Amino acid sequence: MGILRFELFKIFFLSVSILDILDIMLVSFIFYKLYQIMHGTRGSQMIAGLVIILIASFIVQGFKMSGMSWIVRSIQTVWVIAFVVLFQPELRRLLIQIGQSRLVSVFVNVEQTTLFQQIAKAAEECAQRRYGALIVLVRETGFRGIIETGVQIRAKVSDSLLVSLFAPRSLLHDGAVIINQDTIEAAKCLLPLSQNPHLDKKLGTRHRAGIGISEETDAIVIIVSEETGRISVAESGKLITDLDYERLYNLLLKAFKERKKITQYE
Repeated sequence: MGILRFELFKIFFLSVSILDILDIMLVSFIFYKLYQIMHGTRGSQMIAGLVIILIASFIVQGFKMSGMSWIVRSIQTVWVIAFVVLFQPELRRLLIQIGQSRLVSVFVNVEQTTLFQQIAKAAEECAQRRYGALIVLVRETGFRGIIETGVQIRAKVSDSLLVSLFAPRSLLHDGAVIINQDTIEAAKCLLPLSQNPHLDKKLGTRHRAGIGISEETDAIVIIVSEETGRISVAESGKLITDLDYERLYNLLLKAFKERKKITQYE
């Protein structure tokens, strides 16, 4: 009986450091986020099972019960494998939420990186299908007047949505799509044509409109030729041609990164 009391004393009166408290807080936070995501699903029952196993593991190790410790360790191994296999969607959703958290965005702008990947992918697919496309990426200059000339969309950017908007059978394929941050504001918008007399005479209306709006604003304009399938970008009245997915993605990343630095110093 005295030995039992001594073991209980050791379990409940261990010295606790600041690192131990931080460790407990982190573990509690992880379990809380898991519960939030999996609440109402079968995953919540798995979380409850994990908590029970951890508590049991703590107790049997405190009493130095070798047989029970072996059983708990065996269950833990099987449980973790089963959890990963059965609940991949919930775990994927958790990782996405972590990646989109403010803490992660301090070091890596995951949302912006994903946005440019979607846009570059859409431009590449339009080029392969020979869909004419005109995509305006807003930076600082307001586009309210331009947006009002088209059809408001107000939808989150995705490559599939952009491609469908520029499909020849779409009622909105003719004109420009305006993207502000991660939102497609409007489609079928009218843009002013460039009046630059030095432009190549072979350039069509789509390219002249893209260059024209880039002359009047600080926007980045992506242009996909319906005839040649070539991808170009207009910025500050200049045209960068013959882009592929990788070059377009890097160009967008660099352009918006530099603009962000300029804004911070203004």
